[in-house]
Amino acid sequence: MIFKLQHTDSFSKARAGEIVTDHGLIQTPIFMPVGTIGSVKAINQQQLTEQVKAQIILGNTYHLYLRPGTDIIQQAGGLHKFMGWDKPILTDSGGYQVYSLAERRKLTEEGAKFQSHIDGSRHLFTPENVMDIQRVIGADIIMAFDECPPYPSTYAYAENSMNLTHRWLDRCIARFDATEGLYGYNQALFPILQGSTFKDLRVKSAEFVASKSCFGNAIGGLSVGEPHDIMYELTEVVCDILPKEKPRYLMGVGTPDNILECIALGVDMFDCVMPTRNGRNGMLFTAEGIINITNKKWDRDFSPVDSEHLPQYSKAYLRHLFMAGEMLGPQLASLHNLGFYLWLVTQAREKITDNTFTTWKNSMVQKLKHRL
Repeated sequence: MIFKLQHTDSFSKARAGEIVTDHGLIQTPIFMPVGTIGSVKAINQQQLTEQVKAQIILGNTYHLYLRPGTDIIQQAGGLHKFMGWDKPILTDSGGYQVYSLAERRKLTEEGAKFQSHIDGSRHLFTPENVMDIQRVIGADIIMAFDECPPYPSTYAYAENSMNLTHRWLDRCIARFDATEGLYGYNQALFPILQGSTFKDLRVKSAEFVASKSCFGNAIGGLSVGEPHDIMYELTEVVCDILPKEKPRYLMGVGTPDNILECIALGVDMFDCVMPTRNGRNGMLFTAEGIINITNKKWDRDFSPVDSEHLPQYSKAYLRHLFMAGEMLGPQLASLHNLGFYLWLVTQAREKITDNTFTTWKNSMVQKLKHRL
């Protein structure tokens, strides 16, 4: 697996690059649709390829481990074959899901004991078995097991959590190095840096993660409720430390304007459930601003939602589908939003390459926040 840094914007820290994997190329900056259980909600794989133009999608270790289970995935020949997707996949390690199960989990040095949200059964995730599970799932990029501290956290909690994540990382790397992929193609491991909203902890974690010389690096524990200004400040701090020759992944971010601002700070990879989750609830992201399609103002608007992504469907028709409870409404809205997100990062890449990114970004951010 190779990362090629192709161009850096002259007026910001924005970068254009390319990740070469055994399942194809990923041109950065990139947005990755979230397919938690081997499915991007309401979108089929053909649509992901042909309409959304997704280059890589996400799966989740926690959810795939619980169902369908690693035995079924392994018997199918890995997640790519199981879901009929021949492009790259990244799997999150499940650390964030364990974090979200605060009432159902217990953290120890060994790992995280938790109860399934499905049937209450008890399980243990350790750095070692999370590596093993991700070997079975077979994603091209796999994530180290971490603890994501809540926001707000005390300094003491954030420091202890970060140190635990670092010790777990060493165990993840040892297990990863001691094992091989199961399906005849390469996998790459990304560490996750933590530190909550404390700048000195973020610096320490970034330095620790960078010292491991893994293929790429991830920034975790942001976009969990902290103000955007803090997210941007800490993202810039750690991007200045993480090696330039390796891809940088900001986990769980975010709104279209968040993505553009963080591209300007040097981030290469993003994921978020927002395009599909908000789409299912009638919120559409466009180049001119945000549309709540259920508002009555759209009931006689026969112009397309977006000439780029859903040219054949009017706002009035899409509103009608939502008001009638027709499942096609959320499907089309999700398809539109994902297509828009991929269009946005593709445009950003083009602007970086021709050194017009900063001016374009500043103009776009204002429009993207506007509610139509």
